[in-house]
Amino acid sequence: MSEVKLPNNYRPTEKEKFMSPRQKEFFRQRLLGWRDEILRDAQGTIQNLQEDDGQAPDLADRATTESERSIELRTRDRQRKLVGKIDAALGRIDEGSYGYCDDTGEPIGLKRLEARPIATLSIEAQERHERRERVHRDE
Repeated sequence: MSEVKLPNNYRPTEKEKFMSPRQKEFFRQRLLGWRDEILRDAQGTIQNLQEDDGQAPDLADRATTESERSIELRTRDRQRKLVGKIDAALGRIDEGSYGYCDDTGEPIGLKRLEARPIATLSIEAQERHERRERVHRDE
């Protein structure tokens, strides 16, 4: 892992060199924390599903339980995919490409990365991508 020690209140700034070791470590810690939180939540879901046998005597209660389980499982599936994106972002940090747009190679920007640490496109590139998707969807 990294040897950079960050103060507790560290926040990346535009004054620093983009993707300096401190910034990389900041985003690494943020991504690892997010990943750990998702995995803890998933473990809680597994425990809840194992504890609840779903055999409520009332049909309405049983239907509600099944609906809640379905929503929870869909949420966990989305989060499973998110863990893959987090792992990919951590890999980009290790290889040195994190924070740079896949389309243009330009910096994505600190504000966008703080809002969406798994971003692979700059805002402009993301907007172009979404416009192309809309055009092809409408055809």
